[in-house]
Order: sequence, then C-alpha cells, then structure tokens
Amino acid sequence: MAKWIAFPYDNAAFVYTPATLKKHWARLHAGDAETFPKDADVQQAWIRFHAGAFQAAHDVGRAAGPAGTTVANKAQGIYANYLEKKEKAKLEMFLEIAARAEAQQAEQPDNPNAWYWQAYALGRYGQGISVAKALSQGLGTKVKGALEKTIALAPRHADAHIALGAFHAEVIDKVGKLLGKTQGADTATGLKMFEQALKLNPHSAIAMIERANGLVMLEGDKRMKEAEQLYADAAACEAMDAMEQLDIELARAELEE
Repeated sequence: MAKWIAFPYDNAAFVYTPATLKKHWARLHAGDAETFPKDADVQQAWIRFHAGAFQAAHDVGRAAGPAGTTVANKAQGIYANYLEKKEKAKLEMFLEIAARAEAQQAEQPDNPNAWYWQAYALGRYGQGISVAKALSQGLGTKVKGALEKTIALAPRHADAHIALGAFHAEVIDKVGKLLGKTQGADTATGLKMFEQALKLNPHSAIAMIERANGLVMLEGDKRMKEAEQLYADAAACEAMDAMEQLDIELARAELEE
C-alpha cells in the first residue's frame, strides 16, 4: 500500500492514552455511537485514529481482526475524503471500505457502523462519479437503506442522521424534487435529519457544515444567511481530535473564499 499523506496540522492535543481515550470516549464518539472497545489493539488503533495517524490506525485495525474493522474503515474513509489527492485512489478506497463493511454486516448484522461505513463509502463514491450516475447504478437505494438500518440499530447515531440528510439534499439538488421522489428523497425528511443530527451532537462541525449545505440545496438562497452562520459556528468549534480539526479547517476554508 502506498504511503498515505500525513495529517497536516499539529496533533499534540489529540494524543490519547488508553485511560484518556476511555475518559473522553463519549464526546469523541458522539457522532458514530461506537462502543468503547475491550480489545487493547483496537484501542491502540483508535488512539492512532484520533491523533490523525490514519494509515497506522487502518493497519492496526485490520491486524486486530473483526473487532478492528470499524476503526480501519473510519480511518480510511476520513483519510480518503479529506487528504487523498488522487481521485482514482480515493474512489478505490471508498469501494474497499464498502466491500469490507458489507462483509462485516454478514458477520455482525447488528453492528450499526457496519451499515454506516458502507453507506458513507458508497455515498462519497457516488459524489465522486456524479450523483446522477450513482443513482442510475442503484447506489442511492443502497445508501439510503444502509443509513436507515444504521439509525434503526442506533437511534442516537448522529453521523447517520447527517448522511441521510445529505442523501435527501444531494438527490433533490441534482435531479429535482419530482425525480428525487422516485429515489425516496424529500425535503422535509432531509431538513429533519440535519436538525436531529445537531441535537444529538451539538459540538459537531461537520453536522453544521452539512446542514448549511443541505439548507441551501433544499431551500435555496432564502436560507443562505443561516447557512453562513452555521459555517461560522463550525469554524469556531474546538477540535477534540484530528477528524474534527479537518472539519473545522474545511469550514474556515469555505469562509475565506
């Protein structure tokens, strides 16, 4: 495997020990509702993930066996989305995650993140090849179904609410409300998902960013001021780990444009 690009920001505040990881776990995982792992190797993989050592987190997670699949998928997914520069490599990474997550579903059908990471990866892959093309390949149905399954298994999974809101918004934005209905997308559900995500995880910069994007996609310029405020709020968030820092930097970059 090629060497991944290093996390480009100072990570000193994001270096956890097993004890501090456990102490801050609920806050760090308010988005994905992941339970604290008993396996010491998986804890080490998560420590690497939160510090922004995404390739090491992926490798340690994979080496830990089935218990490490989620951290491996999250590390690869976040890396691919934020740091991988080559589009072909990025898309391949998303397909790898989706395949691993689908295999994980067979072994752990009640694991919400087995469903979530399949949806995340296919959703990002779909954005990469174009939403319209992804819908024509049936990926929209898969993404929506996997996210709904995630929420059914973990009703407090804020990230799944964000992603499901984004699904409704992206589909309607790209193909319109009428065709969107054929994909199960509607404005009211999208708005509700974004709102619920922020209630579940009020510190989440990515929830603010995605809600801002969703408001404009679903309701147009009349929500622009609200969207701009959400971006400002996201930029002012305080990161607890590398992933959150990447989200905050994304918001800051958008505000500077």
